[in-house]
Amino acid sequence: MSALPQPPDAETPITFDTHPDRYRHWRLAVEGAVATLSLDVREDGGLRPGYKLKLNSYDLGVDIELHDALNRIRFEHPAVRCVVITSAKDRMFCSGANIYMLGTSSHAWKVNFCKFTNETRNGMEDSSRHTGLRFLAAVNGTVAGGGYELALACDEILMIDDRSSTVSLPEVPLLGVLPGTGGLTRLTDKRHVRRDQADFFCSTTEGVRADRAKQWKLVDHTAKPQQFADAARTRAADLVASSTRSGSGAGVPLPPVDRRVTADGYRYRHVEVALDRAARTATLTVSAPEGQQPDSLDAIRTAGATWWPLAMARELDDAILMLRTNHLDSGLWVLKTRGNAAAVLATDAALTQHADDWFVAETIGLIRRTLARLDVTSRTLYAVVDEGSCFAGTLLELALAADRIYMLSLPDDATAAPRLTLSPLNFGRWPMVNGVSRIENRFCGAAAPVAAARAHIGEPLLAADADALGLVTFAPDDIDWSDEVRLAIEERASLSPDALTGLEASLRFTGPETMETRIFGRLSAWQNWIFNRPNAVGEHGALKVFGTGSKARFNWERV
Repeated sequence: MSALPQPPDAETPITFDTHPDRYRHWRLAVEGAVATLSLDVREDGGLRPGYKLKLNSYDLGVDIELHDALNRIRFEHPAVRCVVITSAKDRMFCSGANIYMLGTSSHAWKVNFCKFTNETRNGMEDSSRHTGLRFLAAVNGTVAGGGYELALACDEILMIDDRSSTVSLPEVPLLGVLPGTGGLTRLTDKRHVRRDQADFFCSTTEGVRADRAKQWKLVDHTAKPQQFADAARTRAADLVASSTRSGSGAGVPLPPVDRRVTADGYRYRHVEVALDRAARTATLTVSAPEGQQPDSLDAIRTAGATWWPLAMARELDDAILMLRTNHLDSGLWVLKTRGNAAAVLATDAALTQHADDWFVAETIGLIRRTLARLDVTSRTLYAVVDEGSCFAGTLLELALAADRIYMLSLPDDATAAPRLTLSPLNFGRWPMVNGVSRIENRFCGAAAPVAAARAHIGEPLLAADADALGLVTFAPDDIDWSDEVRLAIEERASLSPDALTGLEASLRFTGPETMETRIFGRLSAWQNWIFNRPNAVGEHGALKVFGTGSKARFNWERV
């Protein structure tokens, strides 16, 4: 893997691939149906210099390892049915995101850090909901802030009752920011904590001990120190018994993603990223599989990590993270596809036929989470359906995720004209974080246009047909195509990035609100705003003066 280029908008480019042999902060142990992830943060192991990761606090590097460990449990350990998350340190589970790291980070770094952190926690809940992988937080010491939010993402929380350990969300009184990476929302939407109790809990620095934490539904179970280990084993065994995960035998190893760096972007086996820094755009081109696609479980298992759906999803996920973190000026992403639609549809059929198999189910889960990451990315997304495109089935989801879809019309050359092809997977297999399919989301829940589109499953649709069904935004002919697409990109790139972030976050999720949409709404709006305000990050803001012995100086105006 070659060295990364130095984009002008990143201090040091960050990559998101690692391996258990290189973990500095987590220990992964697997025993039968239970995997244990023990947090043991190295104080001197920060991703960047300038802060110490004391008290099992974390930075992005800690969460990159957690993200990797979870994917390895999913794919490499199919017999695991419960993951126990605990601490290897005495009397300290996790004190949350490292405050000094936040205090010295740029605004963009803080927001991207919060987003990735919450996507990882959402992924735990996604695995529990869809594949039956259960999670137990064995809180064996004090837990605060983001550490508690990690526990909140688990199915159950067991807390030690040692008369000194506390649980808290102290961001408001200590830092002048929100417990907004899921903390507030999971209290009310997931654990149904009474809002007056939640109000008190989120505005005190002391936190609460185990007895009150259980009474207020902040945790599920408590145990005295002498019984804590046995209680954790008992709760894990019960979660194993409740799991619907059906894997067994050998897993599928996840080799490093083959990311090749070029002067103007990144190249993978199935994904290409082309950066145009002058235009502030990035073009992501995803290729369909080549040749005969495996359709039996034996053939799919033989392909393993090279199986196109899994390999493509891993590459696309990596590309999204690389762009989102290291190329802040690339505010508009052009989404393209290339290849044979029949091969994509054949793979869709295999995904459907074998969806109950653990490996196929985990591959489906990774695609689902990758598409969800695209949905909540604060970038304009334009899908361009031109000659050679392959927006079919699962790849059509990329277009349906976009803010606009431009499709080339070639009325005089049907052979060369691009087509869109729907598959059954477009109608519920890939739900967004609001719980509906992208095609339902597109039509704001209206049943008639969704039914009309469903009637054309498997039919290659020319631009005029796709336009008539409401599946594209504009369908220029070849005379106007180049100018219309170019002007659309240039005009969008000239608008305020802040205004566009708010616009896109507001329009992308129609219909029902869910815990996840509320979390990401807060990240896009309130947390984004608070992280810019002087009361948090000004010279005398709470986040800046924390640990210095000085008190924050607030502007007392309510805005």
